[in-house]
Amino acid sequence: MSGTRRKPGSMGPFIEGFGSRLLELGYTPGSTRGLLKGVGQLGRWMTLARVEVGQLDSEAITAFISARWVDGCRRVPSRSSLMLLLDYLREVGVVAAEASAPKDALDRLVDEYRHWLIIDRGLAEMTVLRYESLARRFLRERVVADGVVVVENLTGAYVSSFLRGECARLSVGAAKGRVADLRSLLRFLYLRGLTPLALADSVPPVAGWHDTGVPASMSAADVEALLDGCNWVDRTGSRDFAILMLLARLGLRSVEIARLELSDVDWRAGEISVLGKARRRDTMPLPCDVGDAIVAYLTGDRPDTGLRRMFLTSHAPLRPIRADLVGDVVRRACRQAGLEPVGAHRLRHALATEMLRRGVTLPEISQVLRHSDLATTAIYAKVDTNALGNVAKPWPGASR
Repeated sequence: MSGTRRKPGSMGPFIEGFGSRLLELGYTPGSTRGLLKGVGQLGRWMTLARVEVGQLDSEAITAFISARWVDGCRRVPSRSSLMLLLDYLREVGVVAAEASAPKDALDRLVDEYRHWLIIDRGLAEMTVLRYESLARRFLRERVVADGVVVVENLTGAYVSSFLRGECARLSVGAAKGRVADLRSLLRFLYLRGLTPLALADSVPPVAGWHDTGVPASMSAADVEALLDGCNWVDRTGSRDFAILMLLARLGLRSVEIARLELSDVDWRAGEISVLGKARRRDTMPLPCDVGDAIVAYLTGDRPDTGLRRMFLTSHAPLRPIRADLVGDVVRRACRQAGLEPVGAHRLRHALATEMLRRGVTLPEISQVLRHSDLATTAIYAKVDTNALGNVAKPWPGASR
């Protein structure tokens, strides 16, 4: 009987539906069969342990995996695959949604702050996470014995003391970021009437000259080498090339690329709509070579799925890419082209530098990069050495 196919126990009625869901998520038929074997193991264990399907939760999955290890099994299903099963069972209504632990006063205040950052200020996801992290550290120190967060008696001296502790081992640039993060939180507390004083104005600035550096860039030749060296062998090649073209030709930010949806491209008008900082939406011309790269990905290698985001992960489970994956794409392309690895923002700088070299004015560059303040674009004047040479005064004694 060893060759007889083993029954999946309690999971029998859900094998077919879950298998279809795995295929929808981009798993290959072979991977799906392997994952379903793990589901069968779970179902048989549930039958022996008298765990009803409706009782399945993350704790039961942990108990199952532990039991498999104790029994000395060589192949134990991964927790992530079984959590996919749990999500599926919740979607079809077999398992109730797992009740979350009641939130304390700190969690509720941080949730309200997060909502304000997203809805009222329209900040990007990664920025919200950074602001939220500092807010939790700051507010945790204001929690009293009964769990109440006390902020109405905050003083400028306390704020400065907290900031000194945060910035003790940080660079000047990182310290300036902490100041911005803390000012945001204090502004929120004041606007919500939780503090009587506008303490954001009391946060001391970090000493340091503004815009002292020259923006790091890449030469036009290196950018072309990066694009030419993009690997088209695997299924991620066309996706990565389309991402690189959006970075190099349009100067999009990583988060803007991650947010792109299929409907953001108007193919008839030759335009692309970009959701940028502060939820500002701009429409830009879509160059032919960028459009061709996007078409190659959409018609060739993008999985057939109901997801509306343009760029998806290349491995199951299929989901929209995160902004940090764009940086991974650039660094991988750099290695393939034999270049020093750089971040995604370097291509944005390279575009601005090349436009300046070709005689494009700073206001025009500002429009392409969608800067809200021309002062942000002005830093690129430092890389225009020819123009700087025309206005620079001779060094005293240089003619001797």
